[in-house]
Amino acid sequence: MCPQQQTEDGFELQFGTNHLGHFLLTNLLLDLMKKSAPSRIVNVSSFAHKSGKMHFDDLHLSDCYGPFKAYRQSKLANILFTNELARRLEGTSINCYSLHPGVVSTNIVHYVTSWKRVLLEIVRLLLANNPEMGAQTTIYCAVEKSLANESGCFYR
Repeated sequence: MCPQQQTEDGFELQFGTNHLGHFLLTNLLLDLMKKSAPSRIVNVSSFAHKSGKMHFDDLHLSDCYGPFKAYRQSKLANILFTNELARRLEGTSINCYSLHPGVVSTNIVHYVTSWKRVLLEIVRLLLANNPEMGAQTTIYCAVEKSLANESGCFYR
């Protein structure tokens, strides 16, 4: 949730970091994953995607940047990508999952200032999981045998 910045390639930083890097890596590995099937693609998103909106006319949010708006858009992009990928890979033995890891105690509020930071710190102290607990949903999606016949689902 950082101030407005750009990646080296000129993309809005949160969109580039939270979505485009994963999108590129997934597509670069797709042929190998098809050869290695059954395979799983697991994308970590956030429940914040629920209030997100894709600004297709301005993905960089040049005209209306807000840290939370950028974060939510990047996490919604992860979900949309996962769902479309699951649709395109149907019948290939590659399953796709997206997930919300829960509130995890990280430094995500590093750039947040004022009363919002105080509120987020209280939430973090009272509700946040440690990183090991936050990883459990990701691990579940990666290895749980009962998910072998599901794809395109969102877990939390």
